[in-house]
Amino acid sequence: MKARILVVDDERNLADLVAMALRYEGFEAVTADSGGAALARVADFGPDLIVLDVMLPDITGVEVCRRLRRQAVHTPVIFLTAKDAHEDKITGLTSGGDDYVTKPFSLEELVARVRVVLRRTRPSTGPRMEFADLSMDEDRYEVRRGGTLVELTPTEYKLLRYLMVNAGRVLTKQQILDHVWDFDFGGSDGVVQTYVSYLRRKVDDREPQLIHTVPRVGYVLRLPR
Repeated sequence: MKARILVVDDERNLADLVAMALRYEGFEAVTADSGGAALARVADFGPDLIVLDVMLPDITGVEVCRRLRRQAVHTPVIFLTAKDAHEDKITGLTSGGDDYVTKPFSLEELVARVRVVLRRTRPSTGPRMEFADLSMDEDRYEVRRGGTLVELTPTEYKLLRYLMVNAGRVLTKQQILDHVWDFDFGGSDGVVQTYVSYLRRKVDDREPQLIHTVPRVGYVLRLPR
């Protein structure tokens, strides 16, 4: 299921831009422009994560977070604010926030932070995943193709898991970098091509081939067309 993200900011253009970027990355995103609207949206939308501006016109984002925590709502929160003082960060995080991004920020960084927090707080997809004759058992940390055990390195395993979770969806090299190597990876996206090649030798050494290249875009796990 798509993760649901609530974006709260009284700058509507910014909120819409962030929501659009999140939708492009495969999330379901809605917006709210005040603290009161955010609390109402949490109740009816049930987000998996909230991107929450601190400076709102009615009540602050910090107070919104405190109210949610008092109501036993533990939805993770990433604070957005123009403030960068150390004390403000401490206030946001001690009120129940999970991360803190200072304006101005890049959309790529914010999306990466969203992914990191979701990976830390959201339940996994389950102990076993299957696609065609490919299976992944997360309890045993095993991958099998046609019943045959496939030995993978930790990075290859993580890459394959990301492809399987998103089976049928085209993933860009940047998306794969953000998820498999995390947003602070300083290397070239050429590492993605290299590891996809490694993975193909181990997983796609038989028919049907499952890992496909989408020229100038990225990769997708799917059955041949």
